[in-house]
Amino acid sequence: MFNNLSEKLDKALHTLKGHGKITEVNVAETLKEVRRALLDADVNFKIAKDFTKRVQQKAIGQDVLTTLNPGQLMVKLVKDELTDLMGGDTVGINLGGSMSVILMSGLQGSGKTTFSGKLANFLKTKKSKEVLLVGCDVYRPAAINQLQVVGEQIGVEVYAEVDNKNPIEISENAIKRTKATGKNVVIIDTAGRLAVDQEMMDEISNIHKAINPQETLFVVDSMTGQDAVNTAKAFNDILNFDGVVLTKLDGDTRGGAALSIKSVVNKPIKFIGTGEKMDAIDIFHPDRMADRILGMGDVISLVERAQEQYDEDEARKLQKKIAKDQFGFDDFLSQIQQIKKMGSMKDLVGMIPGAGKALKDVEIDEGAFTGIEAIIQSMTPFERSNPASIDANRKKRIAKGSGTSIQEINQLMKQFNQMSKMMKMMQGGGGKKMMQMMQNMK
Repeated sequence: MFNNLSEKLDKALHTLKGHGKITEVNVAETLKEVRRALLDADVNFKIAKDFTKRVQQKAIGQDVLTTLNPGQLMVKLVKDELTDLMGGDTVGINLGGSMSVILMSGLQGSGKTTFSGKLANFLKTKKSKEVLLVGCDVYRPAAINQLQVVGEQIGVEVYAEVDNKNPIEISENAIKRTKATGKNVVIIDTAGRLAVDQEMMDEISNIHKAINPQETLFVVDSMTGQDAVNTAKAFNDILNFDGVVLTKLDGDTRGGAALSIKSVVNKPIKFIGTGEKMDAIDIFHPDRMADRILGMGDVISLVERAQEQYDEDEARKLQKKIAKDQFGFDDFLSQIQQIKKMGSMKDLVGMIPGAGKALKDVEIDEGAFTGIEAIIQSMTPFERSNPASIDANRKKRIAKGSGTSIQEINQLMKQFNQMSKMMKMMQGGGGKKMMQMMQNMK
């Protein structure tokens, strides 16, 4: 996510390091590189120019605090401007009233149908809402089938009228059904359309007028860059939508859409899609995204994801097991699965301050846990509960069953033993001993 932009901004801001104070000359030199980085990220030229002008005005004449050097001060100024450029404040979804209608709009291929499912899953699991998905894409072959598959995957009902080619009627009938069944959120997935197709634009406008949704979202494929911003403006002129959704931010995106869209349409980015799974959806926080772009990580989001997977009862059971020295491979496997639920490893690494820069040339293997899981799942229940029982003969059988080697099993056993000892020390308050052990593990 924004790796290229992050690297170029880091190089630009590095220019001020070593200078004793901020001057017009070194600020101009730095901001020239910042503007070039923004343009390379497909940010509109006028927006990039105005951005650097605002930073320059704030930087010139600033007294550098004793706690900050010029480079650090410039990073802070750029971070603040990036935050403002992307919207400033976090804006949530509007779910007012006893029933909320959400209308999804956007170009074909932007990821509307998939995101409709992600949003339904988010509202169901995080907001405890009863959701109905509505298939109103009457043009694309298999669009309704795709939505039904998504609905089945997340356990959300999908309303569709296969023989009806009038999306306005389908939308109105779905809302009537929702009122009758007691569900409180309707998400209407519409057909993708081009802004230059007047007939299709009139259709989405008429749907909007007929159902009067509480929330209209415009879904943008982040990888389309500046074109996405121009399209958003055309849609906004007709729909006056409430917010933007950026999909495919986990891909090779330059970031221009995320940085420019708020300035062009004056509508907040509300959600981002960060992967293919149904839980790969995040509320958009401009300040946190600015931190990530500047390589400062996003510890708050990382902690929030960890808290979502935290089960207090399970944690208590685990503590008792550790205290009794009964921590086994089933518990180890459970911890791995909790980490996997937090999101892709690439995304999680990007949230750790400095990690993105340190690992920029390292290929992060999303299947890193697959071998470990295969080994544990090839053990018998007795072996998982009694790791000490795994001798040479058992290792041969486990290696054969998991398609791994004896060396890989030995490595896992070593990691498991180290983790068990650390967890025991942490519970017993042995912080000093744990630090010594961590140093020995290096």
